[in-house]
Amino acid sequence: MQIFSRSLNKLPLIVGAAATMGLVAVTFLIWYYFSPWFTQVGYAPKQPVPYSHRLHVGQLGMDCRYCHANVERAPLAMVPPTETCMNCHQLVRTDSKMLEPVRASWESGKPIEWVRIHKLPDYVYFDHSVHVTGGVGCAECHGRIDQMDQVRMDQPLSMGWCLECHRDVKQKQGDSERIRPVAEITNMAYSHQGHVDPPRRLDPPENCWGCHR
Repeated sequence: MQIFSRSLNKLPLIVGAAATMGLVAVTFLIWYYFSPWFTQVGYAPKQPVPYSHRLHVGQLGMDCRYCHANVERAPLAMVPPTETCMNCHQLVRTDSKMLEPVRASWESGKPIEWVRIHKLPDYVYFDHSVHVTGGVGCAECHGRIDQMDQVRMDQPLSMGWCLECHRDVKQKQGDSERIRPVAEITNMAYSHQGHVDPPRRLDPPENCWGCHR
């Protein structure tokens, strides 16, 4: 006497297929939702002063290097001190309520506690000056800052993302659209179309010690 139906013979195949599909789904969810594209891109913390890059850079045309003065000479881009803000705001919008923290910092000498957005792990070595003087524009990593009222993470800044750029530049040897003339570094609206860049030696590292020192 047969206890189980013949249709149950297909049960192992069904269970195996379902387990495989479930494993693929879980792998995809982990791959995306635990990646910097999901956990970091779009991060836009509230700052102590609602500084608008759209206004200062996009409309007023301020150069990035006015505030981030060391970007061409030092590894870090430098957060501008209160003195930089007050160069203008001793005369401009002196009674603005939004600028009260700036005036308080100026009077007390205590720095404004800006919230850092673009932060790499301590075990990663990144030098702004090398990239900027090599022709990597601000917008390549930070996006169209000139269109942001509130600064946010535009790219994941992950190891894979960095290596993708390094390999692309090596393959094209200076013809890459990621590289621009140094004079156009802070030009957010720069277009590569029709531009012929003079040949430069570009050999970004792909080995571990290039970024992990």
